[in-house]
Amino acid sequence: MIEVFKQQFTPNMPTEEKINKVRELLQIMALKIIYDKDYFNNLAFVGGTALRFLYNLRRFSEDLDFSLIYKNNYNFKKINSEIIDGFSGFGLDIETKPNDQKNVHSTMMKFKGLLKALELSNLGEQKLSIKLEIDTNPPEGWNTETSIVNKTYLLNIVHFDLHSSFATKLHACFYRKFVKGRDFYDLIWYLGKKISPNFVLLNNAITQTEGKNPGIDEDNFKSFLLENLKQIDLSKAKSDVERFLEDKSELKFFNFEAIKNSIESS
Repeated sequence: MIEVFKQQFTPNMPTEEKINKVRELLQIMALKIIYDKDYFNNLAFVGGTALRFLYNLRRFSEDLDFSLIYKNNYNFKKINSEIIDGFSGFGLDIETKPNDQKNVHSTMMKFKGLLKALELSNLGEQKLSIKLEIDTNPPEGWNTETSIVNKTYLLNIVHFDLHSSFATKLHACFYRKFVKGRDFYDLIWYLGKKISPNFVLLNNAITQTEGKNPGIDEDNFKSFLLENLKQIDLSKAKSDVERFLEDKSELKFFNFEAIKNSIESS
């Protein structure tokens, strides 16, 4: 299996990019396990990693995010156990830390010794981690699609449509308790695609966390974006996202005027 990971590397590839490539292959393997066990009967793939695998977003990611869309026969502990067994089948040593005590069920998947085996670290104890999260109480109003994805393996993945995905990304951008640069890179991507959000889902998501429906619609959407964007430290977002970008020159988009122009021209 180590040789499979090394095949992702090129001679002059920076270590940072190699680690991103390794993490991405592990994410693909996790998706295959989830797909093979038919968990997409319950789950929809969401978030930035979904954008990368489904629409070739030009940034790497750390996490695998899902929304629980059908609760029948859902068992988080079983999913966690299947993931452990699946990676063992790939010949990889994995530790997990599952937590199902909140609405968002999560497990931290840790791969011990992999970075050292790939000569990406001198520390045998250093672990490469991927967090898997499942929102068991997503706001209502989402719409899903099913897409065939060919990323090392051929997978048939259930996911939010782009309008619903944009709605959840907007909620993350402006209502997360901290600035996450990847959210704003994705926001810029959506604006460039001139995609409109699922307003029902967006309003429901904000109501769920803030306790009040803001009534966002087509008429006031640009004002909503601009007013909230003024509150964001884009320099902090820029620093946070840099290590995940394939093309570092895209950091130039992290300024208010550039994003404002994109909003006003959409």
